[in-house]
Amino acid sequence: MKYSVLMSIYCKEKPEFLKMSVESMLQQTVPPDQIVIVKDGKLTSELDKVIDNYKKRYPEIFTVVSLDKNVGLGAALNEGLKQCRNELIARMDTDDISVKDRCELQLKEFMKNNSLSIVGGIIDEFYGSPDNIIASRVVPLKHDDILKFSRRRNPFNHPTVMYKRSAVLECGGYRNYRKCQDFDLFVRMLHKGYKGLNIDRSLVLFRVDKGYLKRRKSWEKCKYNIIILYKFWREGYSSFTDLIIVSLSQLFILIMPLRIVKWIYEKFLRQKLKKDKGVEVYES
Repeated sequence: MKYSVLMSIYCKEKPEFLKMSVESMLQQTVPPDQIVIVKDGKLTSELDKVIDNYKKRYPEIFTVVSLDKNVGLGAALNEGLKQCRNELIARMDTDDISVKDRCELQLKEFMKNNSLSIVGGIIDEFYGSPDNIIASRVVPLKHDDILKFSRRRNPFNHPTVMYKRSAVLECGGYRNYRKCQDFDLFVRMLHKGYKGLNIDRSLVLFRVDKGYLKRRKSWEKCKYNIIILYKFWREGYSSFTDLIIVSLSQLFILIMPLRIVKWIYEKFLRQKLKKDKGVEVYES
């Protein structure tokens, strides 16, 4: 089965991170038929050089979409979706690293069950070096559990998903939100009856830095989470209780000191690394 890779990049990305991300897709056990890179506004000359070099080396694979100004992730991905030539699309962030068999595992799920429209998986978060994994974001695996989870939280890790282009477009693509665009899209797809699944494997190594939690507790992040849950409630997807719990928890995270937010993430929102007979594994 053929698939496209969809990426969006803006000026603050680091060239070395972009290279690692792209190489992880080119070296997949089942390589992509197409990689679409959306330039979300003017880039640095270093980033342009990296993209130009890949375009010259693999002209049949790389499709580059250049936007005149920065429009945000959701709008940029919508432009990229228009250029994807395959029904199956693997999302990828330009600073993360996909494991070698990520796409092969996802393609197998689509071949086993044609009714699926979204297939995601677990992410392992790393700090500094890819071998310095510090935590994992585990998501529900089965469709029914995904539906239940999605009434309050994002049931998919956006950088891991492979989805059907037709299903995404049928639901209107990404809305022009600066945050939580993926959560909004996935719930609209689920609410419309599209089926989802998560693989019980880490598919992507997700890069975190010192400012990661600070960005997570921003007013903008809080605001969009509440706005989106309010829309879910108005549309009859989430309950009023779901809306209140999410709103209060978001406001709590916003006003709490960063050290307490860090404790909450480590204690309740992430699976921490443990040792088992000398091998690093994750608690389920």
